Amino acid sequence: MTPGTARAADEHLRASDPVMAALIEAFGPLPERAPSDDHYAAIVRSIVGQQLSTKAARAIHARLLDVFGGNEPSPRQILAADPEELRAAAGLSRAKVAFLRSLAEHIESGELELDRLDELPDEEVTAELVAVKGVGVWTAHMFLMFQLERPDVLPVGDLGIRRAVERAYRLREPPSATELEALAEPWRPWRTVACRYLWRSLDNAPE
Repeated sequence: MTPGTARAADEHLRASDPVMAALIEAFGPLPERAPSDDHYAAIVRSIVGQQLSTKAARAIHARLLDVFGGNEPSPRQILAADPEELRAAAGLSRAKVAFLRSLAEHIESGELELDRLDELPDEEVTAELVAVKGVGVWTAHMFLMFQLERPDVLPVGDLGIRRAVERAYRLREPPSATELEALAEPWRPWRTVACRYLWRSLDNAPE
C-alpha cells in the first residue's frame, strides 16, 4: 500500500471499530512490505511451507532451489524430475511433491494462467487457485492478501486471526467463521489491513 492508502485504511478502521482503533494505537503503523514479482514462486513457497514453521519452510525451500542449481524450478522442470528423487533431495513429503506437480500441470496445460490473476476479482482468483491439488482456501487467501495485495480479504479459516479476535474482543472462545464475518463487517473495505493488525497483536502479545 502507498502511505496515503495506509492512512485511509487506518482512519476508516479507527472510526468504525473502537477495538481496532486500540490495536492501531498499540501496534501501528504497519511496516511496509513488497510482494514477490513472481506469482508462481509465491505459490511454490506456500505449498512448501504448509504446516511448517517459518524456519523449517525456509530451509526446505532452500533445498528445493539447490536441487535446481539455486533457481526456482520451472513447471517443466518439476514435471521432468523424478518425484521420489525430488522428495528425497529436497526433504519434501510425497504429498507436497504431488501438490507441486499439480501446480506445474495446471500451468503447463493453461488451466491456470498466473498473469491473469491480477485482473480477476477475489472470488475468481480463489476458484482458480483451489483447483490445484494442495492449494486450499487459506492458501488462496494468503496469496490474495500478500501477493496480489487485495485490501478486503478476510481469512475466516486462519487460527491466528480467530485467536487474536478472541483476545482483542474479550470473547469466551474463538469466533466461528460466521461470527467472524459479522464482527468484521465494519472493517470493509479494509479487512486485509485489519487482519494484519490482528496478527501483529498476536505476535506482540505477552507470554
